[in-house]
Amino acid sequence: MTPEAILRILREGILMVLLLSAAPMLASMLVGFIVSVLQATTQVQEQTLSFVPKLLATFLTLAIMGPWMMKQAVRFTVALLESIPLVH
Repeated sequence: MTPEAILRILREGILMVLLLSAAPMLASMLVGFIVSVLQATTQVQEQTLSFVPKLLATFLTLAIMGPWMMKQAVRFTVALLESIPLVH
């Protein structure tokens, strides 16, 4: 296997990780921002208050996006496993 092929596989793997983690991370960041704005306007400065909404938003995002995320991960894994016979 050439160094270019290895770099391509690594690049695709890193992009896959970024793609699959983007939705839960964005949901968590958005909910955290909203909770922070609400805390600032009501002057409630409790650090643990944002944990449960962010956790629920992350789980809800994973439940909604889960099938698509799994399909993408399986597609990448199948392509990776199918390229094993090409290794010299």
